[in-house]
Order: sequence, then C-alpha cells, then structure tokens
Amino acid sequence: MAALSDVEVVVVGAGPVGLTLANILGLQGIRTLVVEDRDTLIDYPRGVGLDDESLRTFQAIGLVDAVLPHTVPNQILRFFDGRRRLLAEMAPADACFGWPKRNGFVQPLVDAELLRGLERFDHVEVLWGRPMTGCAESGESVAVSIGGDGPEPETVSARYVVGCDGGRSATRRLMGVSFDGTTSSTRWLVVDIANDPLGHPNSEVGADPARPYASISIAHGIRRFEFMIHADETDEQAEDPEFVAAMLAPFLPHPHDVDVIRHRVYTHHSRIAGAFRRGRLLLAGDAAHLMPVWQGQGYNSGIRDAMNLGWKLAAVVRGHARPSLLDSYDTERRKHARAMIDLSTMVGKVISPTNRRVAGLRDRVIRAASAVPTLKRYVLEMRFKPMPRYEQGAVVHDQPRRPDSPAGTLFIQPRVDTRSGTDLLLDAVIGIGFAVLAWNNNPRVLLGEDAFARWTALGASFIAVRPSTQLHWTPPGQADDPAITIVGDRTGALKAWFDRHSESVLFLRPDRCIAAACIAQRAPEVSARLFDVLAVTVRGGDRPDDTGPVLHVPQSTAESAGTAP
Repeated sequence: MAALSDVEVVVVGAGPVGLTLANILGLQGIRTLVVEDRDTLIDYPRGVGLDDESLRTFQAIGLVDAVLPHTVPNQILRFFDGRRRLLAEMAPADACFGWPKRNGFVQPLVDAELLRGLERFDHVEVLWGRPMTGCAESGESVAVSIGGDGPEPETVSARYVVGCDGGRSATRRLMGVSFDGTTSSTRWLVVDIANDPLGHPNSEVGADPARPYASISIAHGIRRFEFMIHADETDEQAEDPEFVAAMLAPFLPHPHDVDVIRHRVYTHHSRIAGAFRRGRLLLAGDAAHLMPVWQGQGYNSGIRDAMNLGWKLAAVVRGHARPSLLDSYDTERRKHARAMIDLSTMVGKVISPTNRRVAGLRDRVIRAASAVPTLKRYVLEMRFKPMPRYEQGAVVHDQPRRPDSPAGTLFIQPRVDTRSGTDLLLDAVIGIGFAVLAWNNNPRVLLGEDAFARWTALGASFIAVRPSTQLHWTPPGQADDPAITIVGDRTGALKAWFDRHSESVLFLRPDRCIAAACIAQRAPEVSARLFDVLAVTVRGGDRPDDTGPVLHVPQSTAESAGTAP
C-alpha cells in the first residue's frame, strides 16, 4: 500500500456535505483528502428536497448546471387531513436568492455531480473503503490514521480534520463531544419507488390520525412514500412486501405492481453536538446535528455548514486568518441549526397525532388560521422557515444594534446586467470572494485609497449598482475605473432592497452574508471596524506558495465581534 502524502485538510465522509466542502476547498487551492469507509457513493435517495440556499452554494462551486437536471423546481407541498381535505399548502413563488425555494431532487445523482466536480483539482483526492480510525493532534498538525486493506493503518498529517461522517460520527467520538437531544419512539416506513405510479410533480403530507403518511415526488420518475408504524407493528412486519402493498393500497389501484427501489424502517432524531470545533477537529452536517425530515432541512443544513466553514477554513489554512476565525463557525451555525431542529420537530408533532379528538382540534385551528390572509401567506410562502441571521460571529453590527439592520443576513441574488453581459445572476458577477457593493456610488471614492487598497489586497471585488438606465453612462471627461464593476439593476430588485434599508454600502463575505452595512459617508469607518474584527494585514501567508493578504483575528477583537475566544 502506497504511503499517503501529507495534506492540509482531511474530510471524513464522502457524503454531500464532505463533497461540497472538498469542492469549496479545492477552488481555494487547499490540498484536501476525503476518506470514506464505504466503497462507493450511496445509490439510493436519502434527502429528497433542495432549497434555494443549497442551489446557491452549488452555483458558487460551479456545479449548479450539472445539478439542475436532477431537480424538480418549485415543488408544491400540500397538507391534508384524515378525510383528504386540504389543510395548508406551501408554494413559495419568489426566488430572492436566485433559485426556487423548494426543489425535489435525486440525491445519488446530485452527489455524483459533487464527486465529479472534484476531478477538476489535482490537489483533492478521495479514498474509498478507507475509514478514519484515529487522530492525534500535536502542535500545528493532526496525525490521522486511515484503515484499509493492509494489516496496519496508514497515517497522514493534516492541518485540520472535518468530520462529515454522519449521525454515528467517529470524528465526534474522537473529539469527546456530546450529541444532545432526543430520538423519537415513533417509527416510520419509507418506500422509494421507481416509475412513479402516481406521476404528478408535487408532494403531500397526510395528517391522518389513522396513519399519518407522506407522498413525495423526487425526480426522474421516483416517488417516496412514508407511513407511520403503530406500536403493535414490528419492524419485521413493516418490512414484509405484503405489508408494504397494504400501505400503498389506499393510493394505488395496483399496489403489488410497483418497482420498489428499497424500503426500510427508521426513527427521527433531534440532536445537536455539544461543540462543532475542538482544536483542529471540526464537525459538519449530520455529525453536528440531526433533525426530523418534515421540513427537508437535514441535507440543506449540512450544505450551509460547508459554505459557512469552507471559506473560513481556507483562509486559516492559507495563512490569511488566525485559527480563532474558526470559532465563528460554531457561533453562527449552532443557533440556526437549533432553530431548524426545533421547527422540524414541531411540524412532526403537528402531523403525527393519532388521537382523533386531538387531530380534529388541530384541523380546526389550522383552518381558522388559513382564513386569515396574512397567516395563509405566511405558510404559503414559507415565511416561517428560519433564515440565517448572525447576531455574533464574523460580522460587524451598529452599537446599539438596530433590529432592522441587514448585517448578519444573506444578501439577495437577483438577475442583473453588466456592460459586457446581460441577464446574469449577481453572484456570477461578484465572484467567490469578499465584495464591497454600493448603490449608485463608486466604492473606491467612498472607501478612500487606503481602505480600497486593503480590500484589493484581500481579493475583494467592487460593485457599483445603478438603475439600468445609467448602466452605460460615464461622466464626461472621465475614464471608467477598471477595478469597479458597473451593475445595472435589471429587474428593480436591488433598488427595492435598498428602498427597505437605510444602508447603501454593503461588505459581503464569500458566503454572501452581509458582514457589515452602512450609509455611504460612513463607509471608511465601518470598513476600518470590519478590518479590526478580522484584523486584516497585507503580508505573505504561511504557505510558501501564498503571497496574498493575511486575515487574523486577535483575541480582543474576536471577543468584541462576538466570536468565541
């Protein structure tokens, strides 16, 4: 067995979170090794719903065009009572982040595109059938033991290890981190069927007290059914083909004549790790948190982890940031993951009552709420979905904080025009790094030359947003600034955003979170505060091939930014 070369990051687990993280690191030139104890990717659906934030991440890593053929955009989800009367419907029409909010998808095929994306990088390698068996942190590195065919494990040295290895995470056990929460006593039978016997493009959940169920259109003619298993029904009984047919009978005229991909019994977990980071070991995805399936957010929460952690880990490894920047990963992701767990758990409790009196009361309450237009829109447009909002972490807030401040939230992604292109998604114009974006102003003039030079050294892009009527206008006698990208507000969505906020200058992180925001005249001082939080200096990185800027977070400024010490 050949000896393994030392790398900068070891990613444990070749599931969607590990593969997404490896693509993010690959784009940043980070030498990455992915180790997976399975021999291949999973070949059956697990997650069945992608949201707009995940598609935006796949756009950022250059793979969204490969992923889209395996999705069903704008999927409607309907909730029915025990008599199959409509209780509620989710059909969000807007795409403020550039993509539909609800999308069915075939996970194995999307995961395969994520894996194929790694072929772009000579510095990223995936080892199959090679479990991580141990790791020992020492000084500036971690010695990672990797099993395989030989009698002795091999060892590879890495700067960091990220456990993306699922709910039974070996990485989490080695970290000595708790996995707090509950496991539901209720069991569910999941049945995945090819050649969809219903064929319609949407999904439904039946809040039937006799037996709650779900029917979910995925893509490529695959449909998932899920049925609650009663306490007096055994796992062996539930897995019998005749039992499966009996479950399908109320929905299909020929329940025996179906092409079952697989069926199994499972339970729902609501758990979160006690820490997402211990030294040079970190957790992401199911290794960090588990949640019930009812909002389809387990997969998407893991992709959020990868996007939040990826740019920070790359900055640290390249010597552009001190390791304390990584503390903001736990600070920022924990609250949102907890909110998703709570929402998914609550929805499960609403769906699952088997007591007819309780179910009837629930139905009356939901129908009464649906009669109120604002509440109906709240459900229809999925406004109840918790959105990332970072009160602490790698962000700068006004003191005292204003509740309507956009700092710490995700910026929108409308379609825009530039002087060289039309009908482009905004992120494609901005690129993958930091950005300074100003409405109807030149960022260079607002920042001043010193701050502009520091942001330039950090690799930031500079965006001047204008009404489309001004896209091709240049002041008489002046030349265009080649460092500034002029963006025309093609749809009016950008002006509408600035109409709702007093801030007109935004400092955007690589994950498109607004790191800071201010009125134009305050741009220099807010920029300085943000540099204080991130402690940006211009000098070479720790790696011999890096000559870019260095981002470091001193202890004092980390505390002032709300970052854990």
